Amino acid sequence: MSPRSRRMFLRDSGTLAAAAAMGAAVVPRARAQASPSANDRPRLALIGCGGRGRFVARVMIEDCGAECTCLCDLSEPKMEQMWTLLSEVQKTKPRFEKDHRRVLEAKDVDAVIVATPDVWHAPITIDACRAGKDVYVEKPHSHNIWESGKMVEAAKKYNRIVQVGTQNRSKEYNLQAREYVRSGKLGTIGLVKVFNLKSGSAFKLGESAKPPEGFDWDRWLGRAPLRPYHSRIVSGGWHNYWDFCGGDMTDDGIHQTDLALMLMGDPGLPKNVRSVGGRYVHRGDDSEVPDVMVTSWEFDDFVMTFELSAYPKYMVKSTDALRRRGIVSDWKQNSTRIEIYGSEQLMIVGRHGGGFVVEKNDSQTVEKVLGEAGDSEHYKNFIACLKSRAKPNADISIAHASNVIAHMGNIAMRVGNAALNYDRAAGRFDHDKATAMIRPVYRKGYEIPEQV
Repeated sequence: MSPRSRRMFLRDSGTLAAAAAMGAAVVPRARAQASPSANDRPRLALIGCGGRGRFVARVMIEDCGAECTCLCDLSEPKMEQMWTLLSEVQKTKPRFEKDHRRVLEAKDVDAVIVATPDVWHAPITIDACRAGKDVYVEKPHSHNIWESGKMVEAAKKYNRIVQVGTQNRSKEYNLQAREYVRSGKLGTIGLVKVFNLKSGSAFKLGESAKPPEGFDWDRWLGRAPLRPYHSRIVSGGWHNYWDFCGGDMTDDGIHQTDLALMLMGDPGLPKNVRSVGGRYVHRGDDSEVPDVMVTSWEFDDFVMTFELSAYPKYMVKSTDALRRRGIVSDWKQNSTRIEIYGSEQLMIVGRHGGGFVVEKNDSQTVEKVLGEAGDSEHYKNFIACLKSRAKPNADISIAHASNVIAHMGNIAMRVGNAALNYDRAAGRFDHDKATAMIRPVYRKGYEIPEQV
């Protein structure tokens, strides 16, 4: 089954619901490092058996030579569904666990895939590093700025491989685009525009209910405040609430912002941020996150803008265009593109496929490179790094910047559509309420310790 066929299979079989497999926040550090089997056939555990986790785990097994020894989720049916998918490419059935701490104690696990809702990415990754496990963590790798820094600390302290799921960094056409930027042919670059102009609809939560028997709702919530159980939240509706995510800025837009930073040579953190946004089209529904948002960051040498929507039906993601066996001919309708404005030439890059084009005067094309999504290459890079111990393409220390700027944009909007200066050395804003959001309050029993 090709990567494209797998994506279609997962989409069509209704497995795109979000998963959750979580435990308490701290796991004692393991005495030993990862098993020597990482040099042969790496043994993986999947923590979070929803749509994205299923896809990542299956490709790592089918295309990258890994073995899955454990599945972890709070939902028994989701683990059974995951095994049904894996049984097509692996003979040995993984054991099932509901508590991620049990997974991290296991000697037959070299690395974990963390594909839970966002609030659990950082706690489980930090726990895994402490336990001597390597990590592939889905984006956004943290729910806030502070815990992203703690993840970087943990990976360094325990000498762990931590790859973030921003797979654009492993695709050849993006690397070619970066080299073209480095060549200087675009001229002096003062402006980079990033787009995440997707379709969408209103969100209604519905009535609360009792959790299914055996489902630990308290653990699913993790650090988030207590609230009534809703099946719609568990099945993906959590993307509409700040308690669980950073809106589509961190859910999907971070792919483009991370790629833009890579193309620009990973310039570090910006000096300031400005954001405006809100619910302008889907007014009166139950979602907290914006359906329109515009953010700008000032770096030392250029300005980067970000435009988000969640309503226009005529916009098409690069990946969706590729599934239709073509590319978006009119780049204005490519909802996941990056535009780099040099003094001599313009570059337009499609995220997760679509390739890139370079144009000069009178829209004359001087370079055109096609390309598809880089999932398989990204997973292969992770597996290779488990063996070589080299830093992966989207190492947590590199991904930290794109994670921080995404949260900066959300914070500026949430404190009142504000303009904020950012002290990069001190890691704080010139705004007390904004600075407080860098490290929000953690619910008792689910804290991340200061010393990881």
